[in-house]
Parts: sequence; structure tokens; C-alpha cells
Amino acid sequence: MGANAMFRHLESADEWIRAFDVMKELRPHLADPSAFCEQLRRQHEENYRLLSACSADGAILGLAGYRAQTNTLYGRFIYLDDLVVISRLQRSGLGADLLSKVREIARQAGCEHFVLDAGLHMPLAQRFYFRNGLLAKGMHFVESLAHGGLDRKQ
Repeated sequence: MGANAMFRHLESADEWIRAFDVMKELRPHLADPSAFCEQLRRQHEENYRLLSACSADGAILGLAGYRAQTNTLYGRFIYLDDLVVISRLQRSGLGADLLSKVREIARQAGCEHFVLDAGLHMPLAQRFYFRNGLLAKGMHFVESLAHGGLDRKQ
């Protein structure tokens, strides 16, 4: 299935709203499509890009949200925020295709690394990333500042 998908960036609220139901599969806490679009607008201002994988009729089948960044650890790199494929197409190769497309974008941008986080509670995602050439290099620590304490959901 993955080989038949068309890939294109979604650049506006009109396009982002179409991605809401797919992103909700990855981020079930998202409750409001308009709040989602506002969040993506803010992220887009911070260099976030949303790559879609679409069927021939334009239906969104998967998404990869990423941003180019620079820091002292990795130099210039692409950070993958979001990777999701609709549930009926998981294990179809489409997720690997999206990952490859973002990796290709990173190489073309002259990035030195491709980075993402996978939750410790997500062993299937971890295996997927290992199979696709990514290695675990550390742990991600989080403290919720909004609620004045540790974020127990992470």
C-alpha cells in the first residue's frame, strides 16, 4: 500500500483540519479540530511541517510532523514530532515510507541527524524504529510545569 501513496505537505488550516482525525489516532487527547489547527499554526511558525500520505482520491492515510532544529548535541537535525498511519493500514509499509520521506528531507537539508522520541510504554513503536534503522541513544525526561508536578502520563 505504501508505494501507492502520494506525499505532500499540508500548509494551511484548511488542509490541517482534514488531518485532525488521523492525528487523533496518535494523539487521542486532541478534542477540538479548531484548537488543533491553532496549535499547528503556532508550531508551523516554529518550523513545524506536516507531511501527509494520501490515497489517489486525496484521503489522508498517514502523517509525519517534523521540524528542523540545531543544537550543540546533534548540530543541524530533523526532529520527528509525530508519525501516524490510519489503523487499517498499520503494518502496510506506509509508516516506513513516511519515515523514509522525512529522512530524505533531512539529508537534502544537510542535516547531520534524524531524531525522535518513542514512549517507554510503546514497545511496538520502538521495534518499528529499530527495524527502520534508528537506535536508542538516551532517555527523554519530562516535568509538567502546567500542573506543578511530575507528568505521570509520559
